Amino acid sequence: MKLMIASDIHGSAKYCRMLTEAFEKENPDKLLILGDILYHGPRNDLPEEYAPKKVIELLNPLKEKLLCVRGNCDTEVDQMVLDFPVLAEYCILWLDNRTIFATHGHKFNEQTLPPLCKGDILLNGHTHIPAYRETNGIIYINPGSVSIPKENSKHQYMILENNKFTWKELNGSILREETV
Repeated sequence: MKLMIASDIHGSAKYCRMLTEAFEKENPDKLLILGDILYHGPRNDLPEEYAPKKVIELLNPLKEKLLCVRGNCDTEVDQMVLDFPVLAEYCILWLDNRTIFATHGHKFNEQTLPPLCKGDILLNGHTHIPAYRETNGIIYINPGSVSIPKENSKHQYMILENNKFTWKELNGSILREETV
């Protein structure tokens, strides 16, 4: 299975369009969005080409390919306009004998770990900073942000395929690879 992972679109039609173009090129089985889809939030500046209604138009046709978790900027009213579920706090995936706990990151994160075993993976967005590190035997992975990257990171997403996480710019250029 090939999984595309993205986070923190924050209503940017420009970067969502670039993400959906990358989705078409990558041709993954599913796209996992780790929250903060439509709204930019009070702590962030407006992302480039802020147009939540256009983001809705770009993502709704992909509804059968999407898995989503709720971000701190996602609300129940968003569910009224999106044709795919977005209100789950987390998603559990399995990678061979490891659990992947996919969440946004505002509730469960490196400081507040969910119940995981040594070697399991905590996958979240929220910080807008790409990461891969081990904390107390748990592997922490962050894809960064599609629209509002922080700490000099790029507008990016991740691919999980054959036990390898690959961070890519929206143009498809590889930034980093880690095998688990």
